[in-house]
Amino acid sequence: MTAGAVLAVPAMATPAQAAPSGPPAPSVSAKGAFLLNQADGSRIYGKYADTKRQMASTTKIMTVRVVLSQTGLDLDRKVTVQQAYRDYVAREGASTADLRTGDKVTVRQLLYATMLPSGCDAAYALADTFGSGATRSARVKSFIGKMNKKADTLGMTNTEFDSFDGISTTGNNYTTPRDLAKLARSAMKYSTFRTVVKTQKTVRYAKTSTGGTRTYTWYNTNRLLGSYSGAVGIKTGTGTAAGPCLVFAATRGGKTLVGVVLNGSSRYTDAAKLLDYGFGSDTASRMTLRRLPSGAEQD
Repeated sequence: MTAGAVLAVPAMATPAQAAPSGPPAPSVSAKGAFLLNQADGSRIYGKYADTKRQMASTTKIMTVRVVLSQTGLDLDRKVTVQQAYRDYVAREGASTADLRTGDKVTVRQLLYATMLPSGCDAAYALADTFGSGATRSARVKSFIGKMNKKADTLGMTNTEFDSFDGISTTGNNYTTPRDLAKLARSAMKYSTFRTVVKTQKTVRYAKTSTGGTRTYTWYNTNRLLGSYSGAVGIKTGTGTAAGPCLVFAATRGGKTLVGVVLNGSSRYTDAAKLLDYGFGSDTASRMTLRRLPSGAEQD
């Protein structure tokens, strides 16, 4: 996925720094990184933790977080796929769940379609469905407003959203490693979110406009799943300005860690190193990355 101009504005920028005691901090390729304990939010590692950067498709964590916080949410609510969603991904050259016009999909299916293949069409559908307004553009603007309001509520003081999927036209879609980790920690409190982001592959069925049944098969672009022992999520992101990004989580022995790497040339190795550091293990060097099937979305 492509995004707007590079944004790397220091805000209390600090170099790689470990927790006060323990082994030395690992060296990672990422320009920004953060690791925290899911249980209490305590910081384990930070590298330029408060420097603002583009976040690409990791934006979709907030898209899903906003949907899950809706009052009286019905995950089985049917949404009709609009041609506008397909036109959008074609125009932007964006990652897609290949949703077909006229198909009736559930909100739950849209969550999988947004988070696994990083479907910008699915994220568009969620924004269109859960925003308010008489027109699609008004509803999308309303939904992005909800994203920014939620960011404020979560204390994401160095974050701004101008997009529901990370494709930024203004460059004002940025976050910091610390802020993004706060968001991920918050989202991981939802059982539905945890179920979705740990899924490597899902097969879903939807009614077509002619009354038939369409089969959708989506693979998770997060290759840490099935590669690092205990990995349970969360989301990839790649953009021209953002570079390769990864928001990740793993659970071992009842302990869950959540981390972020922004603009990392070796994002999966970075994530494994940080998780090893947090767990006190040494498995990153032996990790073999899961392969995605031919034709699967890459992000």
